[in-house]
Amino acid sequence: MHAPADVLIGTPSPKLESTTEAIKTAIHNHLSYTLAHSPEMATKRDWWVAVCMAVRDRVLQKSLRTMRHHREVNTRRVHYLSLEYLMGRLLENNLRNSGLYDVTKAALAELGSDLDELLDEESDMGLGNGGLGRLAACFLDSMATLDLPSVGYGIHYEFGLFRQKFDDQGRQIERPDAWIGGGNPWKIVRPEYEVTVRLYGRVEQQFDDNGNPTPVWVDTREIIGQPSDIPIVGYDSFTVNFLRLWKSCASNEFDFDVFNRGGYVEAVREKVLGETVSKVLYPNDATESGRELRLVQQYFFVACSLRDIIRRHQRDQRNSWDNFADKVAIQLNDTHPAVAVVELMRILVDEEGLEWERAWEICQQTFSYTNHTLLPEALERWSVPLFEKVLPRHLQLIFEINQRFLDQIAAIHPDDPGKLQQLSIIEEGDPKMVRMAFLSVIASHSTNGVAALHTKLLTERLFPEFHKLYPERFNNKTNGITPRRWLKCCNPELSELIDRTIGDGWPKDLDRLQQLASHAVDPEFQREFLAIKLRNKERLAGIIRERCGVGVDPSAMFDVQIKRLHEYKRQHLNLLHILTLYRQLLNDPDSAAITTPRVFIFAAKAAPGYYLAKTIIHAINAVAHRINHDDRINGLLKVAFIPNYGVTMAERIIPAADLSEQISTAGKEASGTGNMKLALNGALTIGTLDGANVEIREEVGDDNIFIFGLTVDDVDDLREQGYNPWDIYWQDEELRTSLDWLTSGYFTGNAGDFQPIRDSLLDGGDPFLVLADYRAYVKAQRQAAKAFQNPRHWARMAILNTASVGKFSSDRTIRQYAEEIWNLQPVRPNDGD
Repeated sequence: MHAPADVLIGTPSPKLESTTEAIKTAIHNHLSYTLAHSPEMATKRDWWVAVCMAVRDRVLQKSLRTMRHHREVNTRRVHYLSLEYLMGRLLENNLRNSGLYDVTKAALAELGSDLDELLDEESDMGLGNGGLGRLAACFLDSMATLDLPSVGYGIHYEFGLFRQKFDDQGRQIERPDAWIGGGNPWKIVRPEYEVTVRLYGRVEQQFDDNGNPTPVWVDTREIIGQPSDIPIVGYDSFTVNFLRLWKSCASNEFDFDVFNRGGYVEAVREKVLGETVSKVLYPNDATESGRELRLVQQYFFVACSLRDIIRRHQRDQRNSWDNFADKVAIQLNDTHPAVAVVELMRILVDEEGLEWERAWEICQQTFSYTNHTLLPEALERWSVPLFEKVLPRHLQLIFEINQRFLDQIAAIHPDDPGKLQQLSIIEEGDPKMVRMAFLSVIASHSTNGVAALHTKLLTERLFPEFHKLYPERFNNKTNGITPRRWLKCCNPELSELIDRTIGDGWPKDLDRLQQLASHAVDPEFQREFLAIKLRNKERLAGIIRERCGVGVDPSAMFDVQIKRLHEYKRQHLNLLHILTLYRQLLNDPDSAAITTPRVFIFAAKAAPGYYLAKTIIHAINAVAHRINHDDRINGLLKVAFIPNYGVTMAERIIPAADLSEQISTAGKEASGTGNMKLALNGALTIGTLDGANVEIREEVGDDNIFIFGLTVDDVDDLREQGYNPWDIYWQDEELRTSLDWLTSGYFTGNAGDFQPIRDSLLDGGDPFLVLADYRAYVKAQRQAAKAFQNPRHWARMAILNTASVGKFSSDRTIRQYAEEIWNLQPVRPNDGD
């Protein structure tokens, strides 16, 4: 019997060569012996798979050495629990991180194949949606790059969020994202580590021989969690960690007795139900069945992950529950994995027989929690009846955790019963609700925000009473991005220019980009910088023509807003400004304020059940269609909404952006990471003082960013005074006319199409203060347009943005997590020589 791959010991296998000849041979061998194709008959996809497999062989050799060394030293690990990982494509990233890019490109050229063409054969991995998932992917990259022992855990979704299309009216249409349909050469299935997960059932009291009652979870249904691993390659590092993804399977694949009686549907029912759990990322929670599936999904993934963590801990005879928290750190990425706290308590108390106090101590020492939102609707709550149906024993444990916690609060505040209701994990109401964010804070030794402003608001507004109780547990970890993907991979020409100018050490030390500041006024450097930007814009213009059917001028300002479609991100504020410019062009085409050619570029998905967000998409597309076909404005204004936004499309848009729209309502965006990616690639930010924009301004300077609008304090003052959007509507004729025009039926022929936008902004009270910030936004846009008219001035500002955002490397963020939360030291495996 062979030992499982992650427990191999003994002498490593011979090191695979990474010469051009060795890579050529490996590609040929995989074409012949893995895919059964001759080079002459192989398709581009066959070649892509063969290249991936040749690279994977070398990556896995490092992976085996990494895991072997981690086991030998019985290392402490961090286990990152996230419901999303927006990984994008992996081949180029793995080639660059492993140092195999140039040799593989050369090997393919000698074989008559082009690496750049093969890269386009890969699909984005459908494991995430927005910033939360992309942040998790950046963090995995940084953990491996910094030689930090880590395992990511998530769900192996069969379908991603959805593939977005637009109908002929510009409305969003959702289609299944069958991203895995053609297979994935990076995935390694691990059936030997399958886990059985129990759900539903009931709790009954059973008595031991001494007559003492014990709650026992019985009559449960079972599903199987099957793991697959994706290797995570560190940049210029000997470490290869892994992301373990769980696929759900039925515990009973097929009931032959029922089948033989003619009941085929009934025979496969359990199989279908079992597989449903990992089918889709974020099932629609507008229905009770959708909410139930979400809860089942979350428990399934954390139950599998905890069993895996415990198995790995217990396989070493040096380990026990006494040192579990010394060897295991678990990071909860938002509240989606929060039920892991209760599952670990259940294992420790019910299965391992630990005393409650000791079990709770282990939990608090093991778990830490990252909060990613200030929006009340995004703070997960589960109804008590639903929780009782799906996880009856866990609900009992939650009530016990809550009662013990409230007893402590009552002792501190004996004369303040309102304090108990305020801090209780159980929110009173009909029905009662379980507040998962409260559970996460109470059960963790650390709670962190993801930007300085976000953490301040977290402690002052979201969790003020918890902060008073546990001030030492709260801390800030400003988000970051990996410069390997978000500059070196996505913008190779700019990366090469930086290499020639300051050396090639910056991808592991992004602060070195500060050396570029001295070149910001160098005419030759500016010329090269702008020429690279123009070529990136030309490539994006080709994509816009292909995907949107719109021709755009690459010399125009590319004004970019790419992010999830949500009211607080205020794509409709952007739209109102576009309408304002359009009217000006039609009525005063010689105005100096609008002589700067502009291309407004949107990319975003709206959640299927978020109808107002989908209406905003429809409105942008309808306005775009009218503007793009209006010869009267001589092409000075174009609008493109690129469908099906994802990581790969972001890698095309970001290097081409001139202006980065970060215009959320102050106090609503936790951090943002798109703002960092765009600034790193030389786009200037137009934005509010929200999220990480505050810190970006501190780094790049007031003169190199366009800040506008209400601050958090201004928002509070406005609401206290009694904000009435109708007042602004009647006071600002330009705004009033633009909004009336949008909702008049002019753009679609139906006046009711965009009425929900008007209703929200006026009768709905303008909850995200779009109208309140409109005039300041228009003024900032005019400043940006004027600055763009001076290419040397703009180039200087853009270069200083690239030079000044080294702080926003995910390496810095992860070092802070490792040192200040996880107590985790780098462990560097040798290279096997």
